[in-house]
Amino acid sequence: MLKKFFLFSFLILFSSEAAEVNYKVEIAHLLVYVKNTSCKYIRNGEAHDGVAAAQHIKKKYDYYKDDIHTAEEFIRFSATKSTVSDSKYFIECSGSAKVESAQWLLAELDRYRKKEKR
Repeated sequence: MLKKFFLFSFLILFSSEAAEVNYKVEIAHLLVYVKNTSCKYIRNGEAHDGVAAAQHIKKKYDYYKDDIHTAEEFIRFSATKSTVSDSKYFIECSGSAKVESAQWLLAELDRYRKKEKR
């Protein structure tokens, strides 16, 4: 019985560590995705390039890091709206309609996860 308990405990610990590594890899991917985009990141009515947007999002991520345990929480806390004005962030890509940053990032996260499952 004790042996089963230790095995079960090990599996829980291992799976939670694997999940933590996984969401951190997803967050790193999203930061690179934002940094490398040719789209404009609209914050408080001002357009920013991908490098500036990624720097801003990373700064917010560092602030909220203790509250973030999934890539979805990263998006919600760090990349969707201003904490000062409460204004949503938008993405404007050439030839496409302006979309909310949350929608844009969640779509990329979905693409990334599907690609990683192959």
